[in-house]
Amino acid sequence: MKNQVSILMLLLVFLVVGSCKNDLKNPIIEEAVNEKTVSEETEIPFFENKEAFFGETHIHTSSSMDAFIGGNRMTPYDAYRFAKGEEMMVNGSAHKLKRPLDFAAVSDHAEYLGETYTLMNAGTPGYDDPVATQMREADNYEDAMKLFVKYVITPARTGGSSHPDFYQGETSTMSGWRKNFDATEKYYEPGKFTTLHAFEWTSAPNAGNLHRNVIFRDTILPKIPFSANDSRDPQKLWAWMQQQLDNGSTLLAIPHNSNGSKGMMFPEVDMEGNPLTAAYAATRQKMEPLIEMMQIKGNSEVHPNFWQNDEFADFEMAYSIQDYSGRKFEKKNYVRYGLERGLKYEEDLGVNPFKYGFVGGTDNHNGTPSNVEEDNYTVGSHGLADQTAEDRTKQVIDGWATAYDINPGSLTAVWAQTNTREAIWDAMKRKETFATSGPRMKVRMFGGYDFKDAYSDNSYIKDGYAKGVPMGGDLKTSEGKSPKFIVMALKDPIGPGLDRIQIIKGWMENGEMKESIYNVAVSDNRQIKPDGSVVSINAPVNLETAAFNTEKGSAELMTVWADPDFDASQKAFYYARVLQLPTARWNLFDEIREGVTFPATVPKTLVERAWSSPIWYKPE
Repeated sequence: MKNQVSILMLLLVFLVVGSCKNDLKNPIIEEAVNEKTVSEETEIPFFENKEAFFGETHIHTSSSMDAFIGGNRMTPYDAYRFAKGEEMMVNGSAHKLKRPLDFAAVSDHAEYLGETYTLMNAGTPGYDDPVATQMREADNYEDAMKLFVKYVITPARTGGSSHPDFYQGETSTMSGWRKNFDATEKYYEPGKFTTLHAFEWTSAPNAGNLHRNVIFRDTILPKIPFSANDSRDPQKLWAWMQQQLDNGSTLLAIPHNSNGSKGMMFPEVDMEGNPLTAAYAATRQKMEPLIEMMQIKGNSEVHPNFWQNDEFADFEMAYSIQDYSGRKFEKKNYVRYGLERGLKYEEDLGVNPFKYGFVGGTDNHNGTPSNVEEDNYTVGSHGLADQTAEDRTKQVIDGWATAYDINPGSLTAVWAQTNTREAIWDAMKRKETFATSGPRMKVRMFGGYDFKDAYSDNSYIKDGYAKGVPMGGDLKTSEGKSPKFIVMALKDPIGPGLDRIQIIKGWMENGEMKESIYNVAVSDNRQIKPDGSVVSINAPVNLETAAFNTEKGSAELMTVWADPDFDASQKAFYYARVLQLPTARWNLFDEIREGVTFPATVPKTLVERAWSSPIWYKPE
């Protein structure tokens, strides 16, 4: 079918920036920024039942100052070429994805975007400044970080300028933003490869992570992005986003690394110490439909310290993040807590501020979007810091964690009818998304009241949409009926079989937050016991070769499940978690191929997984 398609640092987590601006004025997009908009007839594949498209929403190129100083020389242009499957020189080595992506968004830091433009472009004002020259010529990680701390972090912390002296003002920021714009436009191929305009707002008050990636639907963009140098307060970011909406933009924000937020990602009070209000909750729900479940700096679903009854909670926890910047693990840092706390806020305020769907990302600072395969993690994720296997045994990454605790990151998947900006972004907005820890598993979930008890073909998809709601949707009361949930998972074509599907339920009961984990579909003809448990499958990884088991597990799992504990009077959410058979972690490949040794505490295997966005039940 023919569619009209519009074509058109170390930001250290301990970064503390001052000089918050109260003036949030932002001019309507200049014609110079929007001049490339054209329209043409393009034949675009259309999927009536929707298709799962895999992509990246969190990647940094040399346009991010911390990435540049850390040794990254991959431009936004290079990053998109890499995402499309081209081989690129990364940290001095030829490298490519095993499989191209369907979409990508380069999300360089808004902070210091102008500085990196100066650093990268000979002949521009400030290029030959002595400090700029030192930053550009630093050839080891330690020297690079000393420069960043001396000229960026320390002045900001001590009340000085939040910019180094060679900064050329807003003009250079506009030039850097335009460079990213041009790259994003150049590589957009509707129906084949989608690029999305984006940036990262990198707020970290008291070294607590409040970062957001801001994703645009089209080319109606601001003159410059909003940075943490303008304000560290999420409410100020949302106010700026509202201004962009008023100016014709369409955008959303995605928080990430709640695991390192020091209890601030799902707060009880705003940044001025005021209790949350219904207006706060409504604004947050409007601006932030999604949250990043996992990235290189750890998994943010749950932590085994606080979810002892979840046998799969201990997954890529990045334990060493507690060694830096005064971080500690807290239950309220994790997404499942946020979902449950959101239900309580809905009872108290009438609006759920934490009604999040799920996406994945990498936060890779090499300019290599979704370089997530464990056996392909040969160039690390942060330039000079972890470019060699030896570095990965000991180096500290980005002031966050020791390199061996870092993982390659995760993927975002969306269910959409076309691979276009509009369709990809709209799927994000309605939360018809799922995250995977790297493998390309496909996951579907529907909730409704009139589904069959079982399906033997794809008719479940039609019923799912016609008689229910997909992941990310709201399920209303149907008098006298209990809901059913259709869940389906397909294995990664090049990965091992699936172990099981679980459904995680959270609800409010007498003002208390509660949850249950249900095993709903399992492989290898195992039976779910009356108490809900399942005998673990014995499918070990070969530690000599890193090969996974190919005899066990299922290529597909599917069931129609009814909540045995359903109470029509209780608000609740349900999401699916799909577990793969064990595979080798990236460090085992390093040990086999490079002969390095990691501490004995570093796991050699892992259980990769996927998370569907929740379905929310609300009694009426």
